[in-house]
Amino acid sequence: MKLIVGLGNPGRKYACSRHNVGYDVVQRIAHLFGQGAAREKFHGQIVEAVIGEHRVLLLTPLTYMNNSGLSVLEARDFFKIDHADVLIVCDDFNLPLAKLRIRASGSAGGQKGLQDILRRLGSEDVPRLRIGIGTPPAGWDPADFVLSKFDAFDVETIRGAIVMAADAAAHWVRAGIQSCMNQYNAAAASAD
Repeated sequence: MKLIVGLGNPGRKYACSRHNVGYDVVQRIAHLFGQGAAREKFHGQIVEAVIGEHRVLLLTPLTYMNNSGLSVLEARDFFKIDHADVLIVCDDFNLPLAKLRIRASGSAGGQKGLQDILRRLGSEDVPRLRIGIGTPPAGWDPADFVLSKFDAFDVETIRGAIVMAADAAAHWVRAGIQSCMNQYNAAAASAD
């Protein structure tokens, strides 16, 4: 069993915000590989999926971003999933718009949802897929920026990044973190 977690905030108010790109990626994966309807469990919404020969649990925590670790911890403990088999998908305002960065471990880099997950799991050795949402404009509070919606010029660009991130997550399931980093971090670098 592998676990893919898409971070975001629940509710219509936050739909399509920069902070919810993790939700959007998991929704795309569920559309492509899901086996049935979403249901509530582990303080989140879950969809079971099959990618290649692997069973995958898709999780979107409903705890709000800063408490995402509660949901992830419950799912990890219930299924006894190794940290290496958990992939966190989240936004990152330190990356250019639509750039992907996949890592096997490391700090949260200021992303509060990822920070809570790493704290509750007691390890930084948790794979993560970050999606660049652009840098806050001068004078913007970062908290306001991440909760803002993408402007009309950026919508198509971020949709493309969501498709690529879903492909990267499926690649991670099938081929592992190193292969995923080699392919998708390299693709992002060549696009610069």
